[in-house]
Amino acid sequence: MSDIKKIEWEKLGFSYIKTDYRYVSHWKDGQWDDGELVSDNRLCISEASTALHYGQQCFEGMKAYRTKDGSIQLFRPDENAKRMQRSCKRLLMPEISEEKFIEACKKVVLANEKYVPPYGTGATLYLRPFVIGVGDNLGVRTAPEFIFAIFVSPVGPYFKGGLSPVNFITTDYDRAAPQGTGAEKVGGNYSGSLMPNKMAKDKVFADCIYLDPQTHTKIEEAGAANFFAITKDNKFVTPYSPSILPSITKYSLMHVAKEYLGLEVIEGDVYIDKLDEYAEAGACGTAAVITPIGGIEHKGKMHIFYSENEVGPVTKKLYDTLYGIQTGDVKAPEGWIYKLS
Repeated sequence: MSDIKKIEWEKLGFSYIKTDYRYVSHWKDGQWDDGELVSDNRLCISEASTALHYGQQCFEGMKAYRTKDGSIQLFRPDENAKRMQRSCKRLLMPEISEEKFIEACKKVVLANEKYVPPYGTGATLYLRPFVIGVGDNLGVRTAPEFIFAIFVSPVGPYFKGGLSPVNFITTDYDRAAPQGTGAEKVGGNYSGSLMPNKMAKDKVFADCIYLDPQTHTKIEEAGAANFFAITKDNKFVTPYSPSILPSITKYSLMHVAKEYLGLEVIEGDVYIDKLDEYAEAGACGTAAVITPIGGIEHKGKMHIFYSENEVGPVTKKLYDTLYGIQTGDVKAPEGWIYKLS
């Protein structure tokens, strides 16, 4: 604990801080090498890399947590590994084995142990694993070589204010096509969201609500996060669609809602014109964990959920339970926690 970096942890936002080491592995001639820890945070790749021209890349987001006794743990890295495998498969990239993925995560976290924020500061160590297509290539085809890498950075809350309600606005832009790559964590989904995100922020909203691309009647995602709501009779409801990214946080919250809070859980359609059915709402994901949604503006009309200023009671319980599991204060379901130290 004495070697922890002296950083104003409570003041951290969600931004990049260069740490000492990152993990890099190369795929060539049909196989991945063993990978290594390096200190250089720059990658040297061919100008003709498919990642640069055709978007052949995917990534993950996950966190390492410091517990009350000073130890470090990862939250469900096996699920991140599986999701990255699905993304790689969809983009014709070589998959990373679950064992290699988790071992690489462990190595890079322990190599940067001094950057894992102390317990109770509200900060965590964010991990960004990614795979990119590289090598000399010109035509639209899969790359001849690939890089799998992981860097880490200590971070604070994704949205300013932490667990405080924020407002969203619906957008006419689509996050992903109905049969596209919406269910994979690929960069193209996020580059296309930059403009609607800016448009929302220009109107003083935290982000935008994406509706289903076919009918624009159902909520799909809340910015770069999944959406959930609590009905007035205490049911946990979250959208389902083949173009929604399957959030590990969301599925963890579904388990917490059912097994820890005793709520009925429904994964299905959430219609934008039926917001009156919900008492609370939130955005969830690795970066934000849970961000309470105070209100949603749709077609010029603002709908307020529990409050624009206060967190709803069920949302608060969900957050406290899940964050408690992640930081070791609440007993976790079997297999969710990977202890590193």
